[in-house]
Amino acid sequence: MALFLDSETVSTAMLEDDKELQNPLTEKFTEAEWKALKEFRSIVPEAFKEAFPEQDDAGLTSYKLWGVTINPLKPRDARVSVLLMKFLRARNLNSAEAKDMFVSTLQWRESFKVDEAMKEKFPEDIFGKLGRTYGKDKDGHPIAYNLYGANKDLDAVFSDTQRFLRWRVAFMEESIALLDFETVDQMIQIHDYEGVSMSSRTQASKNAASEASSIFQSHYPEFLAKKFFVNVPSFLTWIFWIFKPFIATATVAKMSVIGSGPNVIGTALLPLIPADQLPKRYGGDADGF
Repeated sequence: MALFLDSETVSTAMLEDDKELQNPLTEKFTEAEWKALKEFRSIVPEAFKEAFPEQDDAGLTSYKLWGVTINPLKPRDARVSVLLMKFLRARNLNSAEAKDMFVSTLQWRESFKVDEAMKEKFPEDIFGKLGRTYGKDKDGHPIAYNLYGANKDLDAVFSDTQRFLRWRVAFMEESIALLDFETVDQMIQIHDYEGVSMSSRTQASKNAASEASSIFQSHYPEFLAKKFFVNVPSFLTWIFWIFKPFIATATVAKMSVIGSGPNVIGTALLPLIPADQLPKRYGGDADGF
């Protein structure tokens, strides 16, 4: 039996179809961001085709990125909007440049084999204590800790650069899994250098730091709310000279170098992180790790 709809019903259906799907994060988008997002959406199928030229249905098939399923034919899901906005903001709302970054990221994930890195079993005695996620700040951002001094044998950590990068990417992916892309899409990072000795200043550690910085700058846009470097010995200031050339100015602005000890660190972190979410070693009240 044929189904006939009156003009008013058809018009209403079209208006419903045109409505933007919103969540608390998309509701904060500016008019300029919405305009750029609509431009970006229109070229998402093209981006998929460019990223996966060997796949005949690349512009038609959905792809899951950071737990968010992107349908190139229907990219107006609110969480997809939040994800795409990350690339736009990283490229100053230029949709063409955002597309290039998006394509590059998809291709890099395939070549790096991110999914395999996530499943890889890294030596517990080398990497077991280097990364922790614990607590949230006052805005609900999860907090990821990199504890480079937790293993005194940094030669073992950095000697195999590719293994270190796989571990570091896997830890980043685990941290991103704590984001819902509904209310929170960024994290706090705390890099702790307590116990790092002068001998850590090696070419291997420099290379690893440089490559990791380049990866996160190029393929993990706008995931950083704030980054704190704590317990940094004065002789390790070389780290920041390594990072800086690979990091956008806007990202550098999110970074803070803090002194040592619970009182000093707590003074800097407690305005952002509730005491019950911050380990005692950093000036909070939580038992932590």
